[in-house]
Amino acid sequence: MPIYQKAEEAGIFDSSEVALLGRVFDRLKEEHQSQQRREALASRVIANYQAGIRDEDELVSVSKLPLGR
Repeated sequence: MPIYQKAEEAGIFDSSEVALLGRVFDRLKEEHQSQQRREALASRVIANYQAGIRDEDELVSVSKLPLGR
């Protein structure tokens, strides 16, 4: 799953953070989404988390928007 691969590549998250990122990703992914779109979603979720958004519901909400908005 892209979120776990991206989190592992970053190498800076503990297991509870990876679990949170995974839950957020699962809430946002779409069934017939391309691999490229899922990877972009995973990157967006991680970027928002690294920007300081730690609340799960807020992270879901802001991760629905493109980065920089």
